[in-house]
Parts: sequence; C-alpha cells; structure tokens
Amino acid sequence: MEYSDVDTCEKDWADLGVEFKALEALNKEYIAKLEEVGELQAKCLKDLNHQRYRLSVIKRSLKRVRNADPERVENLEKEFMRRKAQLYEMEQSLPKQNGTYLKIILGNVNVSILNKNDKFKYKDEYEKFKLILSVIGFVLAVINLVVNVRALELAFMFLLVWYYCTLTIRESILKVNGSRIKGWWRLHHFISTVLAGVLLIWPNSEAWYEFRTQFMWFNVYISNTKLQLFLIFSLFTAVTVQFSVILKVIPCIGFCESFTYIQDCIINYTSKMFGKKPLFMSELGYNTDCNYSIKSMPL
Repeated sequence: MEYSDVDTCEKDWADLGVEFKALEALNKEYIAKLEEVGELQAKCLKDLNHQRYRLSVIKRSLKRVRNADPERVENLEKEFMRRKAQLYEMEQSLPKQNGTYLKIILGNVNVSILNKNDKFKYKDEYEKFKLILSVIGFVLAVINLVVNVRALELAFMFLLVWYYCTLTIRESILKVNGSRIKGWWRLHHFISTVLAGVLLIWPNSEAWYEFRTQFMWFNVYISNTKLQLFLIFSLFTAVTVQFSVILKVIPCIGFCESFTYIQDCIINYTSKMFGKKPLFMSELGYNTDCNYSIKSMPL
C-alpha cells in the first residue's frame, strides 16, 4: 500500500516510531533473558558436576562398608541409580561441549539442541537425508551400469564422499544431543568417507574397469537395502507409537475397534510415503470422560 501525500507518510512514520520503541524495549528484554539463561545454564552445569562428584565419593565409601549393613547399602545403591537417571534427564536440557571431530570441522560452535521436539525433528531429518541420498545413489549407480561416461562416474564418487562426510557430521551432532548411535556405526562411516575419496581419485585405468561393474552393482544392492530398512523402521516406529495409544483406549473403544485402528494406521502410514495424510492421534477424538471415537477417513 502506497500513500498519495506527505502528511499521510509523516503520520504513518510517527505511528511506526511508536511501534519501534515497543520493539526496542522487547529486544532489550529478550537480550536480558538470554544472558540470564546463559548464567542459569552455567550454574546448572556446575551443580550437576558437583552432584556427580559427591555421588562418586559416596559410592566409593559404600564399597568399603558394604559388609557392615548390606540391606541399607543396597537401598542406597538403588537410590543412586535413580539419581543418575534424574541427572541424565537434566543434562539433556543443558548445552554440551562438542567432540574433537566437531571442533575440527565446525570450531566451538554450540550445536546443542535443547528442545526435545527439535531433537526428534533433527533425527527425522537425518533419516530422510539418508533415504533421499540412497534413492539418488541408486539412480546414478543404475545409469552408470547402462552407460560408460567418466563424468557420471566422478559425479557418483563425489556424491559418495559428500554423503558420508555429511553423515559423520550429522551423527556427531546427534551424539552431542544424547543420541545412542553406536561407535562402530560412526566408525564405518568415517572409513567409508576415506574409501570414497580413494575412489574419487582412482585413475581411469584397466584396473578400474575390472572393478567398476561389480562396484556399481554393489551400490544398487546397498541403496535398495537402505530403502527397505528405512521403510521397515518407519513402519515399526509408527505402529509402536499408535499401539501405546491403543493400550490406553482399549477399555473405552473395545478390542475389535482397537485392532482395526492399528490396521488403518499401518495402511495410512505407508500411504504417507506417497504424500497422503495418515491417520494419527489427531484423528482420535478424546475428552476427559474417556469417550474415544475413531473418525472415518478415506484411504
């Protein structure tokens, strides 16, 4: 919207100035809260480390006096396990130091994700990234089996280097944020990055052509396997989540309706892969009187 005279522009400028002052005050409050959050995080980390130090001291002391009163010692050990779990939960909401690999790649940038929903979203993006690149790798491997073009070979090798290098970074970020990715899984991606780099600089020789066809077929097989594993994992996750809901609503909607709902969830989650809306918890009507109703939806 544009104005036709100067008076209207000056009036709107004055109104905008009032809004800017409010925005400036809000921004100052935001900066103050950020500084306050930083101080609280540092204090929580300090107290958390202090708790762990005191626990270790008490635990070492109990080992020496275990025979004095075994029953009381056993009760204390159970309390220790509970306290460790509580400290672990607290730690997940606090920023963590980057590992050596991330410090080399990214420096001291804070990659901690403090919100649980954001952590799950990042993990989901990691799985989708692997799926998309597996599909692209499958297509390129098939094309390289059909045609013999050096540029396509190099593009495929470069894709492998970039893919595995990106995986190692993403997995390191997930590890910082509490993921339980196994060390051997990350190690094999580091090794794959190096080997993909070797393939990228492999000269166009007779030895390469003897290895080329077998290698492309191997990548077709691996990409297909990754796709199947992703679909199975996604389906298993969906059924697990929905089954936990069903356990709560079985007394209200009956066994037959519950298993029908699970079946619909499986079908609809599979259709989600092709862009259709699935039937999830949002389609399960609920109120405080325990009245559940499964709303019908076309597949």
